[in-house]
Amino acid sequence: MVIAINDIYRFSARHALAFAALAWLAATPAPPAQAQSPAAAPPAIPVMLPGMQAVSDTLEVVGNAAAVSQVSLVARVPGYLEQIHFEDGAIVAKGDLLFTIQQDQYKAQLQQAQAQLEGATVARDHARLEVGRYTALLKQHATSQVEVDHWVFEQQSAEANIKAAQAQVAIAQLNLSYTEVRAPFDGQMGKHLIDVGNMVGASPQTAVLAEITQLDPIYVVANISSQQALQIRANLDQRRLTLAELHQIPVEAALSDESGFPHHGKLEYVAPSIDPATGTLYLRGVLPNPTRTFLPGMFVKIRLPMGKIQKSALLVPQMAVQEDQGGRYLLVVNDRNVIEKRYVQLGQTVGSMQTVDSGLNREDRVVVGELWRASPGMTVTPKLTTEAQ
Repeated sequence: MVIAINDIYRFSARHALAFAALAWLAATPAPPAQAQSPAAAPPAIPVMLPGMQAVSDTLEVVGNAAAVSQVSLVARVPGYLEQIHFEDGAIVAKGDLLFTIQQDQYKAQLQQAQAQLEGATVARDHARLEVGRYTALLKQHATSQVEVDHWVFEQQSAEANIKAAQAQVAIAQLNLSYTEVRAPFDGQMGKHLIDVGNMVGASPQTAVLAEITQLDPIYVVANISSQQALQIRANLDQRRLTLAELHQIPVEAALSDESGFPHHGKLEYVAPSIDPATGTLYLRGVLPNPTRTFLPGMFVKIRLPMGKIQKSALLVPQMAVQEDQGGRYLLVVNDRNVIEKRYVQLGQTVGSMQTVDSGLNREDRVVVGELWRASPGMTVTPKLTTEAQ
């Protein structure tokens, strides 16, 4: 077969170009392989070691708030009620004027008693003068002893009349003061029960004008079972507390919608015996109540010390405690920096801290922050802190 010169030339040219392209590709360095991204670092999670301090065992009961003082105001003298000086429900101070009863007759009785006192004083002064005069005449033998004795008697009678008149003045002043009914202590008024113009204080069964209630301080009262009372006594080694020691026992309280026990006071009274009808012991504490947070009759949660002290109680922040169907638990970072779920038995609260009775060790690192993203089995970088975050 005959191949044309031009065909050979075209064939050779094509192969030359192909070989040149292959040579260029071989000489061109290959692009570097893409570097693999390093693995993401574990997230930093705040942790803290459990705190340790001495904590006393406590008893929590439900009781009621009760007024320290509640007084029914009545009229102590008869008369028409002239004025009411407060609005129903008003807060009043000790000594504030609340009611005024008709005063005219009592002012007149006071003036009458004062006039009698003045008359008795004049009679005494006159008798004293006559005693001196007749005594001098007796020395001159110008009168008899009978006249001297007469004026001595008149002087002594006048002095007795002065004392009687002074007593009448005091009674009249007291009756006049009773026409003004004043607040016996700082407190809150109830509604008035008798209107102006009514006769008060005249009947044997005196009608109540109004009631006043002392709200600051306030009592919190509760009953504990005889078994609880025996446990407290056992914790105290069967020792009875003195009244001074009793008044130093702290009492903590909270309303039903409050968390923790934010209100603090002292134990004020313990009944001397168990009530045989209920088998309970009556306790009463007293708390300051300046903002009238507690009102008489409210249900109150009360916490009392049991007389036993845990010298090395473990404490964790309350916000670190979580709960599920298995109970309450903490998230703990183990020695491999992996989060574990640790079910625990909790004791009492101490401020913002929670005591842990079992399930936790002193060396455990408890998760106290970033709880929203911390979960069991997660590897983390623990960041030791001293405060809950």
